Amino acid sequence: MFPLAFLLQAGMSLGTLGKAIGAALAALAAAIGIGKIGQASLEAGARQPEQAAHYRMTAIIVSALIEGACLFAIVVCLIAK
Repeated sequence: MFPLAFLLQAGMSLGTLGKAIGAALAALAAAIGIGKIGQASLEAGARQPEQAAHYRMTAIIVSALIEGACLFAIVVCLIAK
């Protein structure tokens, strides 16, 4: 309870703290998801080397979509009231 009391005394409201935690969780979830996609792509490419380019391109496209969703989530967290 001490860290929360310290933040509240420093002038940070619970809404600001919630925004920061939400943005951090969105970024963390996206990082974990992109890492798992990279891992799966490398494993699939190792099992079927002739399809490695296809797996790599699919992983890049899906990673870009996840990154876009993460950016949207962070913006929503930061502009929330």
